[in-house]
Amino acid sequence: MGKGRLEAFSDGVIAIIITIMVLELKVPHGADMAALMPLIPVLLSYVLSFVYVGIYWNNHHHMLHAASVIDGRVLWANLHLLFWLSLIPFATGWMGENHFAPVPVALYGAMLFMSSLAYLILERALVSRNANNSPLVLAVGKDYKGPISSTLYLLAVPLSFVHVWLAFAVYIGVAILWFLPDRRIEKYLQH
Repeated sequence: MGKGRLEAFSDGVIAIIITIMVLELKVPHGADMAALMPLIPVLLSYVLSFVYVGIYWNNHHHMLHAASVIDGRVLWANLHLLFWLSLIPFATGWMGENHFAPVPVALYGAMLFMSSLAYLILERALVSRNANNSPLVLAVGKDYKGPISSTLYLLAVPLSFVHVWLAFAVYIGVAILWFLPDRRIEKYLQH
């Protein structure tokens, strides 16, 4: 089964997710800097979520590029990932509109956790479908960042109720961890 349609569909869904997020940004009523102040939480939420969508898109692209074969299980795992990613605009908007209240920040973390879990499931589905000596299998063989990220997201959910900025710091920290694409895949693709 070819992977071109899967990549094109995924790119389209991710582009729509970003479009929805940017359309949720409201123009301030006023022409001075004071008019922007109430929108700071919304803008911060947007920036963080934009970075996360970019991280997923970038790593998804690299992972699919390294894969040579897909099957129905990969298609369903990819849809599972896209489902959780499609909730980013909702979680982003709720968190920003409510100025980082504990429940929206916790929901944001739960959505990040489920997205990371879905990504790991997609990664495992691709690994099981591709040959043991394929660039993808060799590159992701010892994936530590994925499980560590999932654990941190899960820990940030209850942390949201202790202090929302601690949870937000976890979200930013994990984003920094993933900001650059996974170099292991690029390394194995060059061989």
